[in-house]
Amino acid sequence: MIKKVLITGATGLIGTELVKQCHREGIAVNYFTTSKEKIENSQNYKGFYWNPKKGEIDLKAFEGTTAIINLVGATISKRWTDKYKKVILNSRTETMDLLHETLTKIDHTIVHFISASGVSIYPNSKTKLYTEENNEVDDTFLAEVVVAWEAAAARFKDLGMEVSKVRTGVVLAKDDGALPKLAKPIKLGVGAPLGSGEQWQSWIHLEDIAGIYLFLLKNQLEGKYNAVAPNPVQNKKMTKLIAAKLENPLWLPNIPAFVLKMVLGEMSVLVLEGQLVSSQKIEQLGYHFKYYNLENALQDLL
Repeated sequence: MIKKVLITGATGLIGTELVKQCHREGIAVNYFTTSKEKIENSQNYKGFYWNPKKGEIDLKAFEGTTAIINLVGATISKRWTDKYKKVILNSRTETMDLLHETLTKIDHTIVHFISASGVSIYPNSKTKLYTEENNEVDDTFLAEVVVAWEAAAARFKDLGMEVSKVRTGVVLAKDDGALPKLAKPIKLGVGAPLGSGEQWQSWIHLEDIAGIYLFLLKNQLEGKYNAVAPNPVQNKKMTKLIAAKLENPLWLPNIPAFVLKMVLGEMSVLVLEGQLVSSQKIEQLGYHFKYYNLENALQDLL
């Protein structure tokens, strides 16, 4: 029985929901923060300072914990300048390097390392259904990030731990992440499918992505897992469903790909490309999705 977990990125979108779900299950949470002002200290939620750039880390964070859930990473939805691309990559690998280096030097009780990852490792395709068995890797910057992220996580196996990699799809939440950005132009009456509109969106509701982390933690499952809902949709269907839910008709033609490339640069792959990703593995192991279809996810969120 897991009694205490250490979470990096606990104050982010997924982390906040995961902390709630851990507490509901009676699991105490220690977390790292780079801000001394964000340190809380209650019976089941304790913050510890770290500064991965300077290699500073409070060793007390590891006391009594049997697992680490690693969610830390700079947002990918900010313009990808060369400088910011380094931030995206380093924010994922430097933090894991510091954890790994620290754990090689101290006595600890950690047996399980669970790390965030992304479905953007899979090549863009309109027809292929990707499972965890697929080894193809896309040639985009995001895929490069995921490869480095997963390689950094795999090193924890050397420390005798079980390692899990959670390949996350588009996370849908009420006030943050992709959904408010998709809903905003529709609310303003200028919503339209992006590019061809046929690119797949392998989405997941915030409660389910946190639920999958908790499921892997409680069952001590290792390996790669696609964290996407069972029913991905194409961009045009997602746009239409959001518009219907908001009761705002779509009247504009699709926004051409070249316009999005001009506006967003390299980052346009986030909206113009997609992967059709299978959730079968996690379902067969016994995870029950709360939000199976996009309709009921949007019903909850909008």
